[in-house]
Amino acid sequence: MNPHPPQNEGSGLEDRLRGLILNHPSPDPSVQYPPPPAHENLFPGAPVPQFASQGSNPPKPPPGFEAAPGPALANADSTNKRPRKRMNQAERRQASSQLSIPIGPRAQVPPTPQSAGLYSKSPGQQLQSGAQYEHHGPRSAPFRGNRDTPSPGASAQSHSRNQSFHSYNGPPSSRRTLFDPSSPRNPGHSYNNSGQYQMQPEDVKAQADLLEGLCHSIIANAEITIADIAEKENFRIMIESVARDAICRYEREQNGVLGFPPESVQLRCFGSLSSGFATKDADMDLGLLSPLSRVQPDGPNSPIPRLVEKAFLDLGLGARLLTRTRVPIIKICEKPPSSLLAALLEERAKWDRGLDGNTEKSSPADDLTLERYTDLVLYTKARPPYQRKFPSLRQGKMSLQSYYSFAKALLKRLGGRDLTAGTLGNFTEADYCFINDFSREFVDGLADSELRDRLQRYPSLRLRDSQNHRTLYGVHAQIEGEKLVMVWESRAISEKDDYLERQARRHLTAWQELQYGPEYGRDSLHYNRELTKAVEHLKTIPTIQLSQHSQTQHESAVSYHHRTSRLLADLGGFDTPSPKNQLLPSVVRQYIQGIYLPEIRKQMDEFAESRPGVSLRTVARNHKALQLAHDYEKCLQKGLYPDKAVPLIESYIKVLRTPMTLAQVPGRNFDNFVVSCSDELAGKGPELLRLGNPSKMAPNQPRDPYRDKLEFPKSGVGVQCDINFSAHLGLQNTLLLRCYSHCDPRVRPLVLFVKHWAKVRGINTPYRGSLSSYGYVLMMLHYLVNVVQPFVCPNLQLLAPPPDPNLSAQQIEETVTCKGRNIRFWRDEQAIKGLAQANALTQNRQSVGELLRGFFEYYAHFTAVSSGQGQGFDWGRDVISLRTPGGLLSKQEKGWTGAKTVIEEVISPREPPSSSATEPVQDDAGSGKQEAASTTAAVSTPTTAQPARETKEVRYRYLFAIEDPFELDHNVARTVTHNGIVSIRDEFRRAWRIIKNAGKSGVPQEDLLEDLALAGGVRDKEEFQKLLAELHGSTWNTLYCSPADAQNEVKTGSGAE
Repeated sequence: MNPHPPQNEGSGLEDRLRGLILNHPSPDPSVQYPPPPAHENLFPGAPVPQFASQGSNPPKPPPGFEAAPGPALANADSTNKRPRKRMNQAERRQASSQLSIPIGPRAQVPPTPQSAGLYSKSPGQQLQSGAQYEHHGPRSAPFRGNRDTPSPGASAQSHSRNQSFHSYNGPPSSRRTLFDPSSPRNPGHSYNNSGQYQMQPEDVKAQADLLEGLCHSIIANAEITIADIAEKENFRIMIESVARDAICRYEREQNGVLGFPPESVQLRCFGSLSSGFATKDADMDLGLLSPLSRVQPDGPNSPIPRLVEKAFLDLGLGARLLTRTRVPIIKICEKPPSSLLAALLEERAKWDRGLDGNTEKSSPADDLTLERYTDLVLYTKARPPYQRKFPSLRQGKMSLQSYYSFAKALLKRLGGRDLTAGTLGNFTEADYCFINDFSREFVDGLADSELRDRLQRYPSLRLRDSQNHRTLYGVHAQIEGEKLVMVWESRAISEKDDYLERQARRHLTAWQELQYGPEYGRDSLHYNRELTKAVEHLKTIPTIQLSQHSQTQHESAVSYHHRTSRLLADLGGFDTPSPKNQLLPSVVRQYIQGIYLPEIRKQMDEFAESRPGVSLRTVARNHKALQLAHDYEKCLQKGLYPDKAVPLIESYIKVLRTPMTLAQVPGRNFDNFVVSCSDELAGKGPELLRLGNPSKMAPNQPRDPYRDKLEFPKSGVGVQCDINFSAHLGLQNTLLLRCYSHCDPRVRPLVLFVKHWAKVRGINTPYRGSLSSYGYVLMMLHYLVNVVQPFVCPNLQLLAPPPDPNLSAQQIEETVTCKGRNIRFWRDEQAIKGLAQANALTQNRQSVGELLRGFFEYYAHFTAVSSGQGQGFDWGRDVISLRTPGGLLSKQEKGWTGAKTVIEEVISPREPPSSSATEPVQDDAGSGKQEAASTTAAVSTPTTAQPARETKEVRYRYLFAIEDPFELDHNVARTVTHNGIVSIRDEFRRAWRIIKNAGKSGVPQEDLLEDLALAGGVRDKEEFQKLLAELHGSTWNTLYCSPADAQNEVKTGSGAE
């Protein structure tokens, strides 16, 4: 069925929509909403809206506009009145016990009586796409006030949910654990609606006024200007000409298509600049379309991406083809720095020579594997007959964690896999045998013979037993735990008191019992979880913590000292040297032994020998001075300081490495050792503060996996854009969002505010594990379409017009099905604008501030909202589905219950041999790439035509789930990692906390839109100032950089280059 009707059939759809709305009382005529800004759609490809002036007549309704509403409301009312059976307490307890992971308690929300004059149901409850308008069941409700109320088949769903969860199998890490979708928000506390935070009308008004004011100020400064749009459009026209010239010459000279029309090649804008949701400094998204090319630009063997990249580089533009993204894109900048352009040209030259710059470099462990193990029988996906030929793993001088990482890499190279919750369903007996033998070799390869002998005595590590199914992760946990037990048995000091001593012994007893318990052979994943828990308990014992205490690679000396001081307090010690204080020397000794850098550790040993009996604070101060000197040197080697500052830095390094001296420091009774310096150098203190803390600079920080020498700067390089070679659905998404922006003048400021909020709070960078701006737009539209009552926007996909059987194939591709996806929605922009200007699409009259308040509350918690209209979003269960009546699906329904990784092969053709012949070249043999020195240069002659095989690893995550409106198997939030969803949810909670406190006296007011990066820079300045004052004592105490000064310095970027 074709959903797009001819023009004479469109009135029936409007009749139903207008009839449903007009059936209710008219809105207050005194409420007026201004139209969207005049430059809303001035971007190329988007028509310029002609807004009616105030007082003009509204659009003339089509014939039959005042028709009575269809059966949707009647069906909805009759369906809602149907009684639903509740489970009794015993049945609920039984259903709850079937879940392997506890789910948060549900709010019991009483039904809210709706006024007869409010059009309060969501469009999903009223309209269904096509000719039928029928009500959907409770699943379609915008708010599921009682999600524990079972629907038919609830028991089966509970059972299937139980099957989708398994015992946790993953290494313990230091990542944040503030968010756990599988655990209750308030364990042991049943939600009681009477305890819900009750909002008073004056509170709601103060909160809405706060957000209204912020929104007006933000929109005035964040909205893109017409001049910016014009600049981007001029750049688009220029690069479109370059792309056309390169593709046309290739098609004519290589494929023999002499009449190839240049105008068939288009760079069409999509994304925020075309949808109306663009902010300042927004990058431009372009889709390259060449429908007449022999091989389409998004084809796996298409030469067009590399061809266009080369043309842009030869023109002096910054261009970089990314093949490992979800779809291939070219990143372009208008004015690349010379160093960046040279690096891009070098990367392209490597590709031309057959050296793919994107290939991941092998690690030393991988090289060692290839050299040492040449007679391995690979365990491939074809599952050959099982053979016990494994490498002899040896730990050598590697740490246990490095040894484990090496073993995992080797296991992957051999084609094997560990048993996890994700692989449990298809783990065969051969897999069990393989991982058992590999784990046995892993234990045999331990460098510590005593540790190895102790482990091999445990029945749980008798890995030759075919019935004893173990995992590499579990074996590693056992090794780690047993090593901690050995440390405790050889300790030189006792715990702080008898209670902690008894607690430590209980932990050790529990560990021993776990090694001999019967669980290890029955449920490997459950046993792994128990091992992990036991190891974590052992790590909480202070004496074990002391023996394992050390500085991590990029940890600052300040942080290391702080951790050591806390450990000293946990052990019952104090930082005052005295003959009775026997614990302090042990802690100081471990502090020095745990210093990461060997050269600094050696200097600290000499310092401790020359000054015995000093405090931990004094030792740490010397360590901080030496660490600071080391960090300065690394920054000097990288040329990060301006030339005029180099002499100052060099002289200060010498001062930091001089022996500390005693000084009279007020308030210090026992640690008067400081780094002395001349008065002249002390006068240079403010300049050192402006140059910044070297430990925060790139050479002294962990390598950022998202940054490399080819990354484009955020500013100073002119217009930036991304060219997408598979943008057909992106163009449809953009049109859908643009139609939503026409539905109501409040939509654009709401979206722009949320996008700005996410940007300044650092949670809108998908390649760093958070959510894209497109995801936040869908979150806001879900709220406006399905949550707020009455709705602000109708569901445009559910209002898709009836089909037109007379559409051409091209029209069907543009309006019905694109790339096999259903793209039907109400796309008549002029009709939507006309109805919106007449205030006929919605009866919601809430202000922008009130809507923002409801948006943040909805996503801040999944308990009942203060308005009484349902409850908040359930991040652990729900999937945002804009196309669905009610806007929500469950992760269980979608099958989005566990992360998975897919390895995809990308074939990128090399350049074909140059030929001036007009004979067409076969698609599968001659597709290649043209090189152009300029837009008019001749074709160069490459030497090879062999395809370059690349692979990309695609990670599908479902911690947060947003269904794409058209690509139903695509999770827009798949980039969100564990830390990412923790940050996102923390920011929503923080925003709601600030909003709730608005207008309250005696409550500190936080800045809702505080720039997180800017605030971090200010904190770094203040911490560096405190460090210098601590190192040099009273001489530098007068140095003070106020927070305002520090903030100005961060904004202006003063300091090191």
